[in-house]
Amino acid sequence: MNLLYFTIFSFLFAFFSATFSDLTADKAALIALRSSLGGRSLLWNLSNPTPCFWVGVHCQFNRVTELRLPGMALSGQIPPNILGNLTSLLTLSLRFNTLSGEFPNDISSLKSLRNLYLQGNHFSGTIPDAIFSLRNLVRLNLASNNFSGSISSDFGKLNRLGTLYLEHNRFIGSIPDVELHSLVQFNVSYNQLSGKIPTRFSSKLESSFVGNSLCGSPLKSCDGNGGKLSGGAIAGIVIGSVVGVLIIVAILIFVCCRGKGSKKGESKDGRPFKEAGVVDIPRESVVENGSDLSSGYMSVKEKGIVKFDGGKRLVFFGKVEKSFDLEDLLRASAEVLGKGTFGTAYKAVLERGMVVAVKRLKEVAVSEKEYKEKIEGVGKMHHENLVPLRAYYYGGEEKLLVYDYMSMGSLSALLHGNGSAGRTPLNWETRLSIALGAARGIGYLHSQGSTVSHGNIKSSNILLTSSYEARVSDFGLSQLVGPNNSPNHIDGYRAPEVTDARRVSRKADVYSFGVLLLELLTGKSPTHSLLNEEGIDLPKWVHSVVKEDWTSEVFDLELLRYQSVEDDMVQLLQLAVDCATKYPDKRPTMAEVTRRIEELCGSQHEQKPLHSDILVDNIDSDSL
Repeated sequence: MNLLYFTIFSFLFAFFSATFSDLTADKAALIALRSSLGGRSLLWNLSNPTPCFWVGVHCQFNRVTELRLPGMALSGQIPPNILGNLTSLLTLSLRFNTLSGEFPNDISSLKSLRNLYLQGNHFSGTIPDAIFSLRNLVRLNLASNNFSGSISSDFGKLNRLGTLYLEHNRFIGSIPDVELHSLVQFNVSYNQLSGKIPTRFSSKLESSFVGNSLCGSPLKSCDGNGGKLSGGAIAGIVIGSVVGVLIIVAILIFVCCRGKGSKKGESKDGRPFKEAGVVDIPRESVVENGSDLSSGYMSVKEKGIVKFDGGKRLVFFGKVEKSFDLEDLLRASAEVLGKGTFGTAYKAVLERGMVVAVKRLKEVAVSEKEYKEKIEGVGKMHHENLVPLRAYYYGGEEKLLVYDYMSMGSLSALLHGNGSAGRTPLNWETRLSIALGAARGIGYLHSQGSTVSHGNIKSSNILLTSSYEARVSDFGLSQLVGPNNSPNHIDGYRAPEVTDARRVSRKADVYSFGVLLLELLTGKSPTHSLLNEEGIDLPKWVHSVVKEDWTSEVFDLELLRYQSVEDDMVQLLQLAVDCATKYPDKRPTMAEVTRRIEELCGSQHEQKPLHSDILVDNIDSDSL
């Protein structure tokens, strides 16, 4: 009996010793990988004896089986003999970083690997031969890198492969005619491939092959005459074009003749009008300047918001319906929405029931010509995550902007309460959606030119629709303010390098957006003026909390209920920290920020169902 006990004890001791030894080796490999790739932004508690609770690391049976580090600002080359030590990996995701060089061949040791996501990096060289030894591989995404050389016929060895994405690389040569029975998702677009598409791939989407010199189904035929037009077809095109031009000319003549038949200089109701999109301000509507509007509803004219110059005009943008004029605006009931950096905003309810938001600008320091040029530039910006600017007015003493009214108010009011109103609980999905909408809106602004920035990003300038969709407001106004409107670093959003509110760079916008993300995650306000409380330096506070050890203390209490998404919350926190770093060159671009949030939302490349025999392999939900 003693011998039996001794045998069992020896077996268990050997088993657990081997198990913990393997986990120790996994931990050492992860630490070496983090150190090699500049992964200091990874909030890993290295003193923890097990890596299984680190962000992006998942374990089964005391082995690391999943390593997901998407968009973690990892850079550099992956040294050899590190990844190969994680021999129990089922999923490896390093997508959307800035990793470079050749991918190490020791990946051949990962015999159980099913999902490999490397897209959105700078990997170069040929596809490692080691990949073709991974016979359990189900999903492989190498898109958007710098891989080169030919596409090997050895892909035929991966008979369980269901997804193969190779687009946006530098592959040359032809597509090998390999048989992959399980292949469902396939893309080789935007490479340097040539030749005929193998018949077995002809059922794939046309978009899977564009951007090359390929021919054959689903693209055009490889026949020499396939791309030429016959003489009859060319004649038909010419005749059709001539007829089309004649029809357009006839329509224009008809419209002009009809216009002359109407009473010149009158609209349909007989009132005078001038050029389209401009409404004259009647001289009798001039109002003497009075005190600012206080809370409660009263007529704009009764409270004397503005003082107008006779003959000045309210200018509308685009082809929007001119359903009101300045006199309608003067008769509207109004309520103060808030006083911000650039002026006071009012909610105006017109007599016809239409509701708009009116911003009365203060301390405008540019000429009328420059004002109009800059505001008209703002009016031309259209994006679903921007608050549309509908009209503007420029007078000697008054400058007004008319926007769409956002019924749910600002993100600041929802997070922290507004006056007597308490805060509104916001779940994780809503906060993430708001972050994505705001990022897309700001990203659109940054895409409009190298000198275009927002200049005043904060939670009170993120407005919400009735369905909690984010709309960015106050964009383009920082260029209009005077020198007295100096940056206020106490408000907690300004980047440390900003010294002039009129000259805020896009990198400074990214800093402000990082603080905004921290505000969303922590529920804490970076401002001192809200509810008469003293504000905090959010980036500094977050660093102080996570410096020694990772704790849940940093998150808003309302978010702690969502334990299933804690990894996503931590990844968004890491993104916020990256944005709000002190050094501008270290901050990501808004395009990168948007991409990383989209990855968290799972909005890109939604997973399509594959064959049932592949699904049993536990394909992960990592987006492609």
